[in-house]
Amino acid sequence: MKKRMNLKMAFISAAIISLAACTNSNEPDQPEDPAQPSEKETVVLQGEINGIRSLSADTTYLLKGFVYVTDGSKLNIEAGTVIKGDKDTKATLIVEKGGKIEAIGTLASPIVFTSNQAAGERNYGDWGGIIICGKGRTNSATGVGKIEGGPRSEYGGNDDNDNSGILQYVRIEFPGVEYATDNEINGLTLGSVGSNTTIDHIQVSYCGDDSYEWFGGMVNASYLVAYRGWDDEFDTDNGYRGKVQFAVGLRDPNVADKSKSNGFESDNDASGSSNEPFTQAVFSNVSLFGPYTTTSDIVDPQKGNGQFQAAMHLRRNTQLRCYNSIFAGWPIGLFIENGGKGNAQENAINGSLILNNNIMAGMKVNFKEDEKGTADLNYTYWNESSRNNTLLTNNVDLGLVDPFNITSPKFYASNGDGVIFGKASFNSDDLSGMTKVNFVGAFGTEDWTDGWCNFDPQNTIY
Repeated sequence: MKKRMNLKMAFISAAIISLAACTNSNEPDQPEDPAQPSEKETVVLQGEINGIRSLSADTTYLLKGFVYVTDGSKLNIEAGTVIKGDKDTKATLIVEKGGKIEAIGTLASPIVFTSNQAAGERNYGDWGGIIICGKGRTNSATGVGKIEGGPRSEYGGNDDNDNSGILQYVRIEFPGVEYATDNEINGLTLGSVGSNTTIDHIQVSYCGDDSYEWFGGMVNASYLVAYRGWDDEFDTDNGYRGKVQFAVGLRDPNVADKSKSNGFESDNDASGSSNEPFTQAVFSNVSLFGPYTTTSDIVDPQKGNGQFQAAMHLRRNTQLRCYNSIFAGWPIGLFIENGGKGNAQENAINGSLILNNNIMAGMKVNFKEDEKGTADLNYTYWNESSRNNTLLTNNVDLGLVDPFNITSPKFYASNGDGVIFGKASFNSDDLSGMTKVNFVGAFGTEDWTDGWCNFDPQNTIY
């Protein structure tokens, strides 16, 4: 939706409509890496997947160009399977409306989508990412939209209960490219995906755009990791109304986007209209760790001439709701925009934008100032006693083990007696169906990333 970095990669047309399978050991553009496991055959996937296609863990797969799971078709992926995205063709997997993906990994054997570059040579935006399009409602004037990053695929319809399949225990590494100007591919893009779709235990790492972005729909998600992304962690648009619980984001202090990187970014739509359904995403138990370990840190991102902005940038008429969450170490904590394209502050005043039972810690500035140099509603809204929000001066006051360690993060609490415990509330109807816990943030004393996440995908040999 905004201008991103120019990755300067050639684009190969997505007009291919075949599915090819071949080994790549003799292909001139895919020289054999001596560090690669040699016992697995590599099979190329390109063009359309029609009917049922199954991928097995005893084979490595190479996506080339745009690979479409078409209407009525299904892609099954076995636990432990590795799928690599081709850099030169901006490889992208797109599940179209009516198509399904069943990528069911396990804690011990997650499914991995990663770069085809050799270990040590991988980078942001080495390939496109995963796009899923469903038949749920979106708030465009026509009820459908062309998915961001996809040259042909549409999302939207009238079935908020639509089922696009299952993603469980899946890692998505080094995705996120600018397909065209202001048209980017995120790590995981969900367009009008319905509530009968299952999405949990997903890690997006080193994404060249937003780690996760939703456009309409009502799909729920849980146990999401956004690790060292470039732009926003969790971006919600065009009438997304699903629920997300247990989600964590961690920034690399040296990497940000020229459009200004945020933890949350949320719009009703690009123009800030009052089109319905409104973006009413519900988040609970989120932890967003920004670039500042302490308020004395100096951050100057070296890549993309980027800047960090806010833990929460809520704008353009969004009605986002967030409960029981932690925001720590950002230049700005809360930025609810006043005026412009849709006044999100009016939604905060009338109770349709909600931030309750949250903690902000270690911010350079807690609240975005308006043009008069005052924090106006951002300050007064957060501090209303009924909201039960908390401000902490220092990140260490959270009592977490080592959440800002970008190579080996430990997001959980050192013991069960800290400030994050006993503060959570699940009394709101927004939180019905969510797991009730006694802590705010994504973690109590247990580490749910253990065993399936990878915090060193750069050096992993696949």
